[in-house]
Amino acid sequence: MKKLTLIAFLGLSTFAFSQDVKNSPDKGKQKTALIVPTEQKELDAKKKAAEEKAKLPKPYNPKADAQADIKKLVAQAKKEGKNIMIQAGGNWCIWCLRFNNFVQESPELKGIVDKNFLYYHLNFSPDNKNEKVFAQYDNPGEKYGYPVFIVLDQNGKMIKVQQSDVFEEGKGYSSEKVKEFFNTWKPKG
Repeated sequence: MKKLTLIAFLGLSTFAFSQDVKNSPDKGKQKTALIVPTEQKELDAKKKAAEEKAKLPKPYNPKADAQADIKKLVAQAKKEGKNIMIQAGGNWCIWCLRFNNFVQESPELKGIVDKNFLYYHLNFSPDNKNEKVFAQYDNPGEKYGYPVFIVLDQNGKMIKVQQSDVFEEGKGYSSEKVKEFFNTWKPKG
């Protein structure tokens, strides 16, 4: 009888305790308090990124014939003694747009690029994935994400593939790291 009474007491105690926890007003408030600010921060961050993206130039053209464009650039690069810098990404990619704007807004970086490279924005988007072109360069976007850089010499030979995250600094890019990259891969001689 003592065992039965003890088991009944423990069972009722456990049931009563579980009811108290479920009905506790603090539990509901804590959960909401933790979730709402996180969700709000995410929404605010997405809104801010969308506003920034809307203001930046959109250099990628999903309708472009990238294969034909790059072929023309190789012919031009031979004549001008320049290398080709392909920035692969899309207008959907905030980091792609930031990098483009970063270079265009920096007179020093823009000067290095204009003097040494023919620059091309290779589109990757649902509208045009440029699968054949990307396959020629071993699909670097699949490996590194976007933007990704493909450097071609004057003859169209791929000499470097570079992911962009190594250039990042805060919400932008490091001027020194980008400058070093451009200077390393400009034509020799």
